[in-house]
Amino acid sequence: RASFGIGGTNTPRRSAENAVNLPTEGNPKILVVIPAYNEAERLGAVAAAAALYLPVLVVDDGSRDETARVGREAGAEVLEQKPNQGKGAALRAGFGCALAQGCDAVITLDADGQHDPTEIPLFLQAHQETRADLIIGRRDFTRMPWVRRLSNTLGTRLFSWAAGQAVHDNQSGYRLISRRLMEASLRSAQQGFAFEVEMIVECVRSGFQLAWVPIRTIYAGEGSHISPLKHVVEFVRVSAQTRRSLRRGK
Repeated sequence: RASFGIGGTNTPRRSAENAVNLPTEGNPKILVVIPAYNEAERLGAVAAAAALYLPVLVVDDGSRDETARVGREAGAEVLEQKPNQGKGAALRAGFGCALAQGCDAVITLDADGQHDPTEIPLFLQAHQETRADLIIGRRDFTRMPWVRRLSNTLGTRLFSWAAGQAVHDNQSGYRLISRRLMEASLRSAQQGFAFEVEMIVECVRSGFQLAWVPIRTIYAGEGSHISPLKHVVEFVRVSAQTRRSLRRGK
């Protein structure tokens, strides 16, 4: 069961707390991209709620369950890639579709209910106000289970050191990404979760603007495709690579 919304309900609703008028200035074409792997149980509520705001593309990353069917029934366009290739590959596939459709930006969020689709207007408002190329949803680490809190805190501090500037949440998958940053990110060879970190590196390296919006931190006992310890080890590698890359000015 998806855990966003009021009282954890699956019925899409716009809460008073998150109510924001949808920006219309310039009418940018924006697509929601949801990478999904074996998320048939929770994807439907997420996709249906997101579709209240924007068109939705689900990238089914080689799922063995009914993820693709559930996405279509929720009103989303579904792109199936087989076999399973990782979140980075799924996001690149989604970016390719968005660029081919002439989108100005995409909003990415996870399929497991840990990102609240009713917060989409916060990203749209921030984009209208800042025109930032990368707007990341900033979570409150103190509201996470301790293992996640530790891995996210260590990863964020390490990456901030590597990037030479404060990066408040480098692992959040709830983002708005501009067209030019999507194009630049397609050069990445990262297949898994490190792709999202490399996206920040590309933003900084290219001199693009980075911005943040506070989002709800939702954990309701859901499983994860991430091993926290493995994740920290991966971030040590990526951070070292980031430090070297940015110091070379590449």
